[in-house]
Amino acid sequence: MAHEDDFLAGMTALLPRLRRFAHGLARNSADADDLCQATVERALLSRQQWQEGTRLDSWMYRIMRNIFIDQTRSTARRGRTFVDPDEGLTVGRDGAQEATVELSMVDRAMAALPDEQREAVLLVMVEGYKYAEAAEIIGCPVGTLTSRLLRGREALMARLGEAT
Repeated sequence: MAHEDDFLAGMTALLPRLRRFAHGLARNSADADDLCQATVERALLSRQQWQEGTRLDSWMYRIMRNIFIDQTRSTARRGRTFVDPDEGLTVGRDGAQEATVELSMVDRAMAALPDEQREAVLLVMVEGYKYAEAAEIIGCPVGTLTSRLLRGREALMARLGEAT
């Protein structure tokens, strides 16, 4: 029972970080919330697969990443028939606040990155994981993560340089 309480407490403490990672992957708030909820649900259902003494955060990030990949593949198969739901997010904003504009530019620059680069940037630069930890979460060699991160940083800097 105490181990279950530790698991739930650890998962609860991870929620802000999971939401941030989900938002970076999904690129919009509604999908990010759905992704986060699906991750928590799958973690709870698969609780017995987590090995005590291992990193809960890495395990949950891996679950989220796998769900995101599955959803992306499913969406690609279905095709698009309607206008992107994000189209309505900018309607009615006054845009006068510099912080909002800058964050919006960063969000757009991040969204333009290929998935592999965005994952690497999110895990290392936003979440603060070490290269080896991020590579383990993604499931790739450290060298591959390093090159994805380098390309992602360069692309971000180029895009943000163009925006100013």
